[in-house]
Amino acid sequence: MKFAAYPFHPDLKQSIADAGFLRPTDIQFKAIPPILRGEDVLGIAQTGTGKTAAFVIPVIQLLLTTGRNELPKGIQCLVMVPTRELCLQITEVFKDLGKYTKIKTLSVFGGVSQDPQIELLTEGVHILVVTPGRLFDLISQGHIKLDQLRMLVVDEADHMLDLGFINDINQLVKMLPRNRQTLFFSATINPEIKKLAYSLVNNPIRIQISPKDPVSKNIDHAVAYISMDDKRFFLERLIKENEQSKILVFVRTKVRAERVNKALERAGIRSYTIHGDKVQQERIQVLRKFSLGEILVLIATDVSARGIDIPNVDYVVNYDLPEKVENYVHRIGRTGRGTHRGNAVSFCSEEEKPILDEITEFVGKKIKELDIKQSDYSETLDFSEVADHDWQSLIRENEDQPGPRKKKKFKKK
Repeated sequence: MKFAAYPFHPDLKQSIADAGFLRPTDIQFKAIPPILRGEDVLGIAQTGTGKTAAFVIPVIQLLLTTGRNELPKGIQCLVMVPTRELCLQITEVFKDLGKYTKIKTLSVFGGVSQDPQIELLTEGVHILVVTPGRLFDLISQGHIKLDQLRMLVVDEADHMLDLGFINDINQLVKMLPRNRQTLFFSATINPEIKKLAYSLVNNPIRIQISPKDPVSKNIDHAVAYISMDDKRFFLERLIKENEQSKILVFVRTKVRAERVNKALERAGIRSYTIHGDKVQQERIQVLRKFSLGEILVLIATDVSARGIDIPNVDYVVNYDLPEKVENYVHRIGRTGRGTHRGNAVSFCSEEEKPILDEITEFVGKKIKELDIKQSDYSETLDFSEVADHDWQSLIRENEDQPGPRKKKKFKKK
């Protein structure tokens, strides 16, 4: 069934067509009808399957068809998310799909001045997308009132729990009207997530997409066994052999992100970093440039792994394997989104093999191994334009790096 066949409001239909959406994804196809019927929904689906549009489209449709001549006043829908980046992204989706309507959407998050947010709140907002901290600040100051709320959306719920927001969610629910519709979305499901979900929803429609394979079928992912000391050589080569590709590199820590960035700079590669120590405006600007293709290499910590929809990422590189195994799925899910295919490669050192074993168990199947011959390995080290000792000195400076390991010796050609 195509979106054109849905009985949507004409303004919403036009914006869906403008966005290039022809047919709904599985999660959209299964979630939109019950949401439109006013039912609570518990949606579990892989990252990159279109969860955001699965609730944005019906929320806009419901607001446009309230049976009144004008849109209802007050905040009608509250969307709670774990990160500022996701907050901004979801707000943009609401604005894009509601651009022909009078629906007003606002994002509210910390790390920036609250005054502009307060000013926009006073002008009237229908949909509010928030992170917990700033939400409660503005509620306590009397700038946000939720007595007219009709819909609550909790997105990336598993990450909300990881970040310790469960008490915030429970506190928020006490402030909301009981007669509301609740939509609960998560990429993974476990007993803790299930307990939280069923404490919020009422007789929900449960939708679970591809639960046995957490990795999207559009992603070709593999692992390469590389010494910790040699990872930068392989990253340099991958980037230089794919100069026009958009490449997202994940590292373990903020310090490590900056070290890798400096190493690439010495190799003549322009790259940028995004992590928790960056000011919010800089993070927003870097993500925007990466989305537009003005930046082709971005080095990130897991702050960017959850829910961020960056178009046309060609490669995800797990420079470091993630400490939390489920983040493997979220990281590589930044490529191969929607109907596009993507590639992901993980650099695994000897020290990280136990983590790889856990990841393999989590995804439920053996991850393809890249066979690197010794001659190719040596050639990659020779390929680098950076002197060996320069790379090594950067590595040794990193206090988060595992202890020095004896580097393999290869004959120079």
